[in-house]
Amino acid sequence: METISPWHHLNPSILQNPITIKPNRSYSTNFSLLNIAEASASLSSFSPNPVRNSCSFDDISQLNSLNSVKQMHAQVIKMSKKWDSDTKMISLITSYLEYGDFQSAAVIFFLGFAEYYLNWNAFLDEFKSFGGNPYNILEVFVELHRKGVNFDNKIMTVILKICANLTDIWLGLEVHAYLVKRGFDLDVYSKCALMNFYGRCWGIDSANQVFYEMPDQEAQLWNEAVLVNLRNARWMNAIQTFREMQFSCVKANSFTIAKVLQACAKVESLGEGKQIHGYVIRHALASNIVICNSLVSMYCKNDNLELARAVFDSMDNRNLSSWNSIISGYTALGYLNDACKLFREMEASNINHDIVTWNCLLSGHFLHGSYQEVLTFLRQMQVLGFKPNSSSITSALQAISELRWLNIGKEIHGYVIRNALDYDIYVGTSLVDMYVKNNDLRNAQAVFDSMKRRNIFVWNSLISGYSLNGIFEDALKLLNRMETEGIKPDLVTYNGLVSGYSLWGQIKEALAVIRQIKNSGMTPNVVSWTALISGCSQNGSYKAALEFSTHMQQEGIKANSATISILLQACAGMSLLDKGKELHCLSIRNGFAEDVFVATSQIDMYSKCGSLKNAFEVFRRFPNKTLASWNSMIMGFSTYSRGREAISLFDEMLNTGIQPDAITFTALLSACKHSGLINEGWKYFDSMNRDYGIVPRIEHYSCMVDLLGRAGYLDEAWEFIQTMPLVPDAAVWGALLGSCRIHHDVELAEIAAKELFKVEPDNPANYVLMTRLYLNADRLDDVERMRDLMGDVGIKSGHVWSWIQINQAVHVFSAMGKPHPDEGEIYFELYQLVLEMKKFGYVPDISCVHQKVDKVEKEKIVLAHTEKLAIMYGLIKTRSNAPIRVIKNTRICSDCHMAARYISRLRSREICVKDGVRFHHFRNGKCSCNDFW
Repeated sequence: METISPWHHLNPSILQNPITIKPNRSYSTNFSLLNIAEASASLSSFSPNPVRNSCSFDDISQLNSLNSVKQMHAQVIKMSKKWDSDTKMISLITSYLEYGDFQSAAVIFFLGFAEYYLNWNAFLDEFKSFGGNPYNILEVFVELHRKGVNFDNKIMTVILKICANLTDIWLGLEVHAYLVKRGFDLDVYSKCALMNFYGRCWGIDSANQVFYEMPDQEAQLWNEAVLVNLRNARWMNAIQTFREMQFSCVKANSFTIAKVLQACAKVESLGEGKQIHGYVIRHALASNIVICNSLVSMYCKNDNLELARAVFDSMDNRNLSSWNSIISGYTALGYLNDACKLFREMEASNINHDIVTWNCLLSGHFLHGSYQEVLTFLRQMQVLGFKPNSSSITSALQAISELRWLNIGKEIHGYVIRNALDYDIYVGTSLVDMYVKNNDLRNAQAVFDSMKRRNIFVWNSLISGYSLNGIFEDALKLLNRMETEGIKPDLVTYNGLVSGYSLWGQIKEALAVIRQIKNSGMTPNVVSWTALISGCSQNGSYKAALEFSTHMQQEGIKANSATISILLQACAGMSLLDKGKELHCLSIRNGFAEDVFVATSQIDMYSKCGSLKNAFEVFRRFPNKTLASWNSMIMGFSTYSRGREAISLFDEMLNTGIQPDAITFTALLSACKHSGLINEGWKYFDSMNRDYGIVPRIEHYSCMVDLLGRAGYLDEAWEFIQTMPLVPDAAVWGALLGSCRIHHDVELAEIAAKELFKVEPDNPANYVLMTRLYLNADRLDDVERMRDLMGDVGIKSGHVWSWIQINQAVHVFSAMGKPHPDEGEIYFELYQLVLEMKKFGYVPDISCVHQKVDKVEKEKIVLAHTEKLAIMYGLIKTRSNAPIRVIKNTRICSDCHMAARYISRLRSREICVKDGVRFHHFRNGKCSCNDFW
């Protein structure tokens, strides 16, 4: 017998981490059976040591200890004729495994059954099920070889597979050498095993080298070459190898075809997938259920539901995997109603759902924003007897994070603990994230501390939570702890800090983190800059947000859809219509026109910048409208006092199947109050809880107070406040005070003002409003008292300004600031225009002037109001048909409102004034508010 060097390069890492053996086993491991190999490899030469009290081999039930198993084995060896019973020998192997003598079980299998290649998988499964470490098999193999036992290529193939699974690279190399010496290396099974071994242990290039060195590349080798590339995630290589396989006229097996289709799904290679589909049809494999399932999945992953459904419908036999594949495709692409319909059809086809089916519905509804439906499905699956697993719980926790339903999240946390799911790192991460997003950092920290294993995602989530809540000291402590435990911060870690610092107005610190990213060897990416821009936008620093977008471009970073969406919000905050239009064009050029967040931000931007027409055009063109899109458009109509259009849009939304939320009703009630639609307002307020299960919040009560008060029903508004289940806030009292201003009810105004001075004593608008009421009522003593009160509190009247954008320049007109350079020309033209307006009936309304001066001086004062100057400058500097858009930081006065109506008629110009409350759109002498403001 040819000998080779002893194999001793067993991977030491496996010895250090053996598979845990079943508990309560008491035995001593020895290699006594290996001694039989020294005499001969034949079974007839077995001569074990004599054993006392031997039991009958026919009585297997007496094998109740390791010693009794050894006695039985000794009797077998003595009575060699008994070896013809494979069943009894398998029972003997199982008995050794049961009592933990794994080496002895392996020896018997090597010497008695190893030549039967198909038995190996069953033996390995049983070996591991009893707690055996496959490394023990390699130990036995090495020792048997050392004793002189000769093995054929089939056994060597299995040993190579074990080496590959255990990453024992050196023993695998020695086996390869043995195969070469024995001439087994050209055997197709050995070659396949070698390719698998090299692919797992030495890299895909080594595996491919083994393949190309084979002179005769049989079909099995080609299939293995494809699979090796797939196992190493070399998807395109696998597809290319499959193509070469077809050029070589080698037929692929169904398993390989199914796997290559999965590769086409992963890399979204629809063209290659269609070609393989053609191959399947040509070779009459279209009835293969495994291939068809892979085709369905491939088409779904390539966003082609039509072809996926065609394959699914063509299948004569569908199994559970078939239904799961098509349902998963529909949910992943957002066709949730169709997925639910398929779910019901599956039930009608007598195919029972499994946990995978439910998880497809849960994850799909979460990904597409149907968060409440996720929890509904979770309850349904439990009612039907399905126990949610870690994947189910992860989807539910993520939905709760978005819904901000902390109490429900705590209930699911309890379920996690009761069902021992807290070991799962993804569940733990989702729990931390859920608590973070619900601003419960104490529980988030507790879950974090209880986790035995932590990935970088959970560190990032908690650091971001502390940062966004302004608790930077704890965030930095956690960052230091993270580095101490050997986890290197990544861009996400730093981006969370950037976002928090910028959100809290600490721009210098945010920029310092950007520099820290660069110093650590990383490059700030679009997410880093977007975090900075987003934080600035959220805290109202819109100008800084736009400036940082310029810096981002200078750094060579291209804006993504999120960046554009946030910049559009900044434009909306500053009413920069031209800049918003530029961003709209940029979104189209970069292919973001269909992005739901970008489109919604465009609607909001146009609405807030005085271009309701453009907002509605974007809304109508956008196909995949979300609830946020509908809410933005309804709010747009509300701001422009288009109450009827807002209601019509609400009804249209309901007809599409989208259910309203609390924000929808805020927009709807605002539309009613701006348009004086009292009956409609009551209707929608009453329907919130009754029809939609939405409990009215303080902003809804504020809208109703404003609606009743503006319409003159002050007593009803006061009674409504007194019966509210919530404590009135500044918005409620402010709505009542504003209504009292309109209807000159000083007595009720004093009650509202008293409450306002308590809840927001530093707001000058409340004092100014009461001063005007007292002036109009000619209560001069109260006027002086109010001015003294403002002085005592240390409040001054707010700075009043208006501005207009001409081309790329913003022109500001301030009541207290530096005069405009073209002020002389503006006043000259304005005087001429006022004279013309007086011929058509204009009489200056000087009731809004509080100074103690004569009528002529009061007319001069109202003439100098900033919004008039801005409108006049727009008339001078813009073309005759361009709309004039003016932004004012306080409520427009009655005289300027009337003057704008006259100007719009005399100059045939559209004038849009956005004051501190709403839009006023003047056209042909009329305002969109119908003088109801």
